[in-house]
Amino acid sequence: IPKQFLKTIKRTGLGKGLFFEMRYDENSKKIEKFVLNQEPYNNSSILLVGKNFGCGSSREHAPWALEDYGFRAIIAPSFADIFYNNCFKNGILPITLSSEIVDSLFNYSGQISIDLSQQIVKTNNHSYNFEVDPERKRRLLNGLDDIGLTLQNETEIRSFEKEHFAKFPWL
Repeated sequence: IPKQFLKTIKRTGLGKGLFFEMRYDENSKKIEKFVLNQEPYNNSSILLVGKNFGCGSSREHAPWALEDYGFRAIIAPSFADIFYNNCFKNGILPITLSSEIVDSLFNYSGQISIDLSQQIVKTNNHSYNFEVDPERKRRLLNGLDDIGLTLQNETEIRSFEKEHFAKFPWL
């Protein structure tokens, strides 16, 4: 997402800036040859990309833009570390598969689906297993971000606060 879209702290509306310089020409007209400007790819929820995806995208704006555009998962041979972690924090599943498998998926013309609970990427002819940290998997399956995770303990937090402020009323 280009720098001109990084002025906001809102998570919404950034999808329009996703791959902006590849999707649009200098007059903001769609470049028809760009894959995300073509049917059916412009409505995809899975993004298939090359190695080291997200390099240079250490801000959360990149996953915000991907999520706002409609992507729920990204498949790549490798990811930039900060971007990879930010994907999980923002509800996007980054899947690492070998370069050979990713290349075969690029050449595949059918539907690709993902079963997170089974940790499988599926095509009509093949299934590919992927690894994901169990806690990150649980969070994604339950729609929990860091705030949602904290709110699971809301009763305990309120109880602690009540006791704490009773002991230290000047705080």
